[in-house]
Amino acid sequence: MRKGLVVKAAVALTAIAMMAAPALAGGKITITGSTTVLPVAQKAAEVFMNKHQGLNITVAGTGSGDGIKSIIDGTADIGDASRDMKKKEIKRAEDKGVTPVKHVVGLDCIVPIVNPSNQLRDLTLAQLKDIYTGKVKNWKEVGGADKPVVVISRDSSSGTFEVWNKKVLKKERVRPDAQLQASNGAVAQAVAGNKYAIGYVGIGYLNSKIKGLTVGGVQASAKTAMDKSYPVARALFMFTNGQPKGDVKAFLDFVKSDAGQKIVKEEGFVPFK
Repeated sequence: MRKGLVVKAAVALTAIAMMAAPALAGGKITITGSTTVLPVAQKAAEVFMNKHQGLNITVAGTGSGDGIKSIIDGTADIGDASRDMKKKEIKRAEDKGVTPVKHVVGLDCIVPIVNPSNQLRDLTLAQLKDIYTGKVKNWKEVGGADKPVVVISRDSSSGTFEVWNKKVLKKERVRPDAQLQASNGAVAQAVAGNKYAIGYVGIGYLNSKIKGLTVGGVQASAKTAMDKSYPVARALFMFTNGQPKGDVKAFLDFVKSDAGQKIVKEEGFVPFK
């Protein structure tokens, strides 16, 4: 599983002259959005550029909301998102004459995480909701130690938060003292550093410094993501304005190919095939 990392700035990936393949026309692709999709986008861009000398792909992890906004505003070629578009985003795109097209590039499970010292192994959806809305404030109320729960959540621009909010919180408000983080990596880091914290991350961000919990007895895995038995599973998207062409089409075809889906798996997520 991938180690947690915090990504706040754009990561420019420069082509390495390793293969004598011809460069694609255009020479540049800009990708921004979801920090969940970020590891897949980064690695796919690196591999793709190695095969196409002269092509430059810039990848940024700025949040799903920003990724979708970038497609509507025309500031990026590809907008990564770990959620689907909202009605208001679709309306804004229509008003601007933009036709967003979503491309499924993988599947994911959002996994509740605790510090490895926490004795708990499982929480139900109802318990998770009560913890995040503030009804449960002490670990002993759900079978843990007699210590206050420190809630770590994502900010509202996050696609991970949107899915968690819909499927776990049922759109109720997060408790006001929750600590908001800007990325999956930041959540993982915060939970790793606090024995009484709880957070949630995409499955690709699980690592030895945090402990993933089962939800209602169901383990997050490729199988449970694909058969939808895991209750907080989702698709991962890359959005374009209209059907992609040229360099962008070639890159997306690569991400959705067997080689690209192998990268999805290597980064800890679930291939959609």
